[in-house]
Amino acid sequence: MTSQPTGDTVLELRGVGVSFGGLVALEDVSLAAAAGTVVGVIGPNGAGKTTLFNVVCGFVEPNAGSVLFEGAPLRPRPHRLASQGIARTLQGVGLFRGLTVLENVMAGATHTARAGLVSALLGLPRSDRDERRLRDEAMTVLEELGVAEHAQAWPGTLPYAVGKRVALARALVGRPRLLLLDEPVGGLGGDDVDELAALIVDLPSRVSAGCSVMLVEHHMDLVMKVCDQIVVLDFGRVVAAGTPGEVRDNPAVAEAYLGAEVRP
Repeated sequence: MTSQPTGDTVLELRGVGVSFGGLVALEDVSLAAAAGTVVGVIGPNGAGKTTLFNVVCGFVEPNAGSVLFEGAPLRPRPHRLASQGIARTLQGVGLFRGLTVLENVMAGATHTARAGLVSALLGLPRSDRDERRLRDEAMTVLEELGVAEHAQAWPGTLPYAVGKRVALARALVGRPRLLLLDEPVGGLGGDDVDELAALIVDLPSRVSAGCSVMLVEHHMDLVMKVCDQIVVLDFGRVVAAGTPGEVRDNPAVAEAYLGAEVRP
């Protein structure tokens, strides 16, 4: 079963399968993320959601099927993911504790640096210009996400909700064309969830770094609120796909979560 894109397709999985020995993690998974949309991937624990993200990021190589990014075959490499136009946030915060907030965000755009290693080591003018540009771009994103006042703070001193925004800023500063959000509101309270939901809805249309979004999340209220399309996995297979309303009313979704047959 395939989710139908509404515009140009940014990411497409065709018949992707992943097996670890005798364990099938993904089986014949096909889905599509259209440009300018937010796509949610949901399902019970062990459904294959993290494995799917790991395939897109290059941490897991599929045994079958193909992955396309903007119409071309994608051969993701984790260390080159940002330069390929893809960014991912982690389930936690995942900030570098030895760097300030500003430096953490700057690290998300180092692949755009024009100066080489020699210029940086020798402190040549081109390297200085690169650093100023990265600093300015990082501050711009921090301001857009409402956390610029924490630019010189250390990650360990931040409230959890602020750390989540900083991690999002680090992913966005590299101007990805596809952003993968792994449980973006995990551990947040109600007000913080609502504020982050508003940010996620706005991501595809942001002037400075608009991008398509694919998210894995257990918070169903958020998923229904922010997603244009939802794909439901169960035991590694797509059991439902469609708009939030279509997925909400699909008996197969209730069956996947409740573990029992649901009669219409």
